[in-house]
Amino acid sequence: MKPSQSETLDIRGLKLHCRSWGARTAPLLVMLHGYQDVSASWQFTVDALAHDWFVVAPDWRGYGLSQWSGADSYWFADYLGDLDAVLEHYSPEKPVRLVAHSMGANVGAIYCGVRPERISHFVNVDGFGPPATRQDSTPRRLAKWLAQLRDDARQRPYSDFEEFALRMQSENPRLTLDRARFLAQHWGQELPSGGVERRADPAHKRINPQPLHPDDALDVWRQTQAAVLWVDGAQSGLWGRLSSMPGEFERRSMAYEHLSIEHIEDAGHNVHHDQPEQLAQVIERFLGH
Repeated sequence: MKPSQSETLDIRGLKLHCRSWGARTAPLLVMLHGYQDVSASWQFTVDALAHDWFVVAPDWRGYGLSQWSGADSYWFADYLGDLDAVLEHYSPEKPVRLVAHSMGANVGAIYCGVRPERISHFVNVDGFGPPATRQDSTPRRLAKWLAQLRDDARQRPYSDFEEFALRMQSENPRLTLDRARFLAQHWGQELPSGGVERRADPAHKRINPQPLHPDDALDVWRQTQAAVLWVDGAQSGLWGRLSSMPGEFERRSMAYEHLSIEHIEDAGHNVHHDQPEQLAQVIERFLGH
C-alpha cells in the first residue's frame, strides 16, 4: 500500500484531520468520503492510480480522526464551509480536481456551483443529488427530528475488529476480507469498556430536518463551470432509480454543460471498495492522464 500522512487543520473552530498520499510537488487531487465512511477508504483507489498525485482526503467533521462538533445534529452547510477552508489551505490560488463519493459527492456537487471558479474537474461517484421526492412532508420530518433529539443515539458495538470486518463483508459480498480488515481498523475504535464501535459521532444518524430541495440543488448545479464525470456502480441501483422516474435523468444531466458518464461493472454503491482499480482508471482518463 502507498503510505499516507496525517495533518490536522484548525477549521472553523474544529480540528479537522486530513490524510494525504504522495509528494506535495505533484498535482493536487482532493477526495471526499461519504456518509459513515472515513478518508482511509480511498486507500485502494490511491494504490491503483498510475500517475503521481498529491492526494488529500479530509475526514468530515465528526468522522474518523476529525473532531466531533459537540452539537446534537450535523448540518449540510457546515460541510460546504469545511470544504472551502480545506481547499483554501491546500490550493488557495489554483482550481482543484475533486473526486467525491455519495454524501461527499452531493456536497461536492453543491460546492461546484457555489464556488465554480474553485473546481476544474469533478468526479461524482454514485451520488447524483437528493431524492426527486421527499419521503416525509416538512411537518412530519421536523417532528421526527425533534423526536430523535431525545433518543440516546449510539453506534453499534462489535466484540472486536474482526467481527466488524465480517459484518462489512456480510453487507457487501464484493468486499474482500483483507480490505474489510483494513477498513475496520480505520472505521473502528476500541472502547474503554472493551469492544469496538464505528469512529463516527452518533449524531450523524439523526435526519437532516431541512434537506435541500431537488430543484434548489439543480439551480446550483447549473452554475458549475468544471468538467463533470458521473460514475456509478452498475449494481448500485442508482441508475435504475433515476431511469424509473420519467424525465429525471434528463433533468439532472442537462444541468451540466460538460458531462461525461461511466458505469463500472461488478460494483455496488461503494465503488471505491468494490472496483478501485477500474475507478482509478476512469478518474485518470477523465483528468487527461
